[in-house]
Amino acid sequence: MTPSRIARLLPALVALFAATSSPAFAAGYPEKSVQYLIPFVAGGESDVVARLQQQVFSQKFKQEMVVVNRAGGGGALVWQQLNSLPGDGYTIAGINLPHIVLQPLEGTVSYKTDEMTPVYFFHYTPDALIVPSDSPFKTVQDFLKAAKDKPGTLNIAGSALNSANHAAHEKMNKEFGVKTTYVPFKGTGDLIASVLGGHVSAAMSYTTLAIQQKGKMRMLAVATEKRLPQFPDVPTFKELGGNWVDGAYRGVAVPKSTPENVRKQVSDMMDTLNKDPELRKKMVDGGFEVIDITYEKMPAFMKERTQDYMGTAKLMGLVK
Repeated sequence: MTPSRIARLLPALVALFAATSSPAFAAGYPEKSVQYLIPFVAGGESDVVARLQQQVFSQKFKQEMVVVNRAGGGGALVWQQLNSLPGDGYTIAGINLPHIVLQPLEGTVSYKTDEMTPVYFFHYTPDALIVPSDSPFKTVQDFLKAAKDKPGTLNIAGSALNSANHAAHEKMNKEFGVKTTYVPFKGTGDLIASVLGGHVSAAMSYTTLAIQQKGKMRMLAVATEKRLPQFPDVPTFKELGGNWVDGAYRGVAVPKSTPENVRKQVSDMMDTLNKDPELRKKMVDGGFEVIDITYEKMPAFMKERTQDYMGTAKLMGLVK
């Protein structure tokens, strides 16, 4: 082979060597168990779906997906440590929006949004305004009228500060020209007790809570494109004139050291799980809106979502 031909082939040979020498590139990936870090407590939305994915993973790949709950800092405990973990495709972590955009703006975490490497988003939990079943507010119009008549007197429970619930609360105030007060809770259990006990006027939560508490709570409006089949009588915020289709997005991320080809393999693996008909049905029945944001779509998706959250961050006082 002539020197000139070797020179022409060299880039391709280097690329091939880099791909095949990567731990996760071997045919048949995944070839061993995958550790799936969930940065929240067991029983929450992230954990519930991870357990469903775990079952499908075992069926599809004949390997074990080890789900590990490491709660702390509203997810920040895991996200701050993620880039120190092996980038071999066998350690992945649950990742949430708007959390990874809003938390760094708050200034209390040691990671930055652009240091995160999401490779797949599989669903979002739509924002929902929820009241106890015995609430005097029978419709969302009743609620908004009361909020306008007595600004600042209606208290709305949500999970944590600078969270998806907090952002949704601020968005509702802006979209409908009302002023309500946000009351943060550490966990869903305390939030439910407060709502059912009448200590707050409503909750800014998710469709999942409305389904779990059906009969005890009533959903007034939901942030989806169309009405949900489980709640055909509940209007969307969009129907009411609000520019609002949003919620808490969930996906998986990998350490930043993970090679491009391995990132793609993890994304493809998660896409295989997410395309399973039984898993999709369980998510829809549970109140999740299924999406399929692969690694190739990630730059555009993250840019669009970040721009939207920056607008909400201004309402929350996180940026000027």
